[in-house]
Amino acid sequence: MEASITLKKVGKLVGDKTILAGLSFGVERGSLVAIVGVNDSGKSILLKLLSGYENPNYGQVFIHGLDMEKRRNETRQLIGYVPHENDLDPWLTLEQNIRFNADLYSVDEQKCADRLKRYSSALNLDSYLKEYAFRVSGGIQKKAMLVRGLIHDPDILILDEPTGYMDAESIRLTWDLLKELKGDKSVIYVSNSLSEIEQAHDRILVFHEGRILMDGHLDKLLESTVDYHQFQIEFEQLSDDLYKVLKNIATVVSPNRMDNSFHFYGRTRTVFFDAIKAASDEMMIDLDVKKLGLRDLLDSEFAGKGLD
Repeated sequence: MEASITLKKVGKLVGDKTILAGLSFGVERGSLVAIVGVNDSGKSILLKLLSGYENPNYGQVFIHGLDMEKRRNETRQLIGYVPHENDLDPWLTLEQNIRFNADLYSVDEQKCADRLKRYSSALNLDSYLKEYAFRVSGGIQKKAMLVRGLIHDPDILILDEPTGYMDAESIRLTWDLLKELKGDKSVIYVSNSLSEIEQAHDRILVFHEGRILMDGHLDKLLESTVDYHQFQIEFEQLSDDLYKVLKNIATVVSPNRMDNSFHFYGRTRTVFFDAIKAASDEMMIDLDVKKLGLRDLLDSEFAGKGLD
């Protein structure tokens, strides 16, 4: 498929520290791409580079084949950017903040009104539009920033913590809208909510120390990098002796104890039965087999450098 964004050996320095190190990758048009990584790994700087708010120290960023540095005005028209922190003018109403952005992009009045109505209704923002930005909550501000980022109908939407400060209902409405827009627009976002990323992505970029360590759909990443199952057995009483027996089973990987529960990993499901057999004389309260998730993937990569 055709790329909406292409990076070619892009690097970014802050002082003498390398924030991004020679990144080269593309984002397909209409896809939903999540970026995840530890704090200070360069995720937010990457979003600013993609949106044109920062320039790389070396390399090139292309938007629909246009060099962002050489075709600044054209490429900025194609991008909607929602930063992590609130940057609304506090002394303007939410609607005035949104319309100001529409004026910057020369959006005609009727299109502005139609888009404002559509997106505000979708996010349940209508009743707040006449409120000054400083008077509403962080979650409402974030929704207004999203509408502002969409008001000029960009082809690419770049979001830093898209549901930051929001309550559960607002999070649901936001993701309903973003999933609706996906396909028509490319959506690239950073989030610390692993559950949101698990449920809303075509592709995950796992970012660490300025480099992409993993790239793909979660199922593929788990299949190719963490060939494990996750198990838990809850006992009526998990004694020290029993725990010692269980953790020394040859097929058990990365065992740990949580109160009376024995938690472990295994390369095949038969490991579960090895543990049950070893504890057959003990009273078991609950058995659980779980599919690995994004947290397990990140823990294996960053915390233990592999579950082994």
